[in-house]
Amino acid sequence: VSLLKAIFPEKQQPQEEMEQDPDNQEFDEEDAKIALKRLTIRRLRHMVESEGRRIDGRAVSQVRNITIELPILPCTHGSALFTRGTTQAISTITLGDSQMQLVNPTLHGDINKRFYLQYNFPPCSVGEVGRVGSPGRREVGHGDLAERALRPSIPEQKEFPYTVRAESLITQSDGSSSMATVCACSLGLMDAGVPVKSPVAGVA
Repeated sequence: VSLLKAIFPEKQQPQEEMEQDPDNQEFDEEDAKIALKRLTIRRLRHMVESEGRRIDGRAVSQVRNITIELPILPCTHGSALFTRGTTQAISTITLGDSQMQLVNPTLHGDINKRFYLQYNFPPCSVGEVGRVGSPGRREVGHGDLAERALRPSIPEQKEFPYTVRAESLITQSDGSSSMATVCACSLGLMDAGVPVKSPVAGVA
């Protein structure tokens, strides 16, 4: 109760009312959940600012272990497996001619994309069951984020006249799978022989 009073001072009752009816409290179960969450956030912030360590014990300047394997799929133009901690992405790169460009309809007319990225985040990657079907808003948004990060590295059409399709499959996730996608797809592009302007990596 003292913790709840400290976090919710606006809900404190006058002392005389509490003495008359000590069982009549203004706090409920939802208040307790919110208080626990706020206390956890305060503790984590204290760990970072005062002790210089994160929730998993790493220092603030220490990154998770990174492993890379490529190629991993024998029948694709390019592929890579990128693992950072317990987040893992498999990238697949497919090359096609100019007629294989993605037609993206907009309010201002169709836009042809010679490089595009498709991001898949199945529920099993976070240990859940759920519907698997067309991509949701989260997948579309994360895929667009990774695509915009990789687009500047794609060579001009006169230097590399191919359509490039990148696909990222998240097999397990513990944060920032979109940045793992950037790393995996950049590796996959190089494995496919695409003369990228520079490698691209996402920091998480």
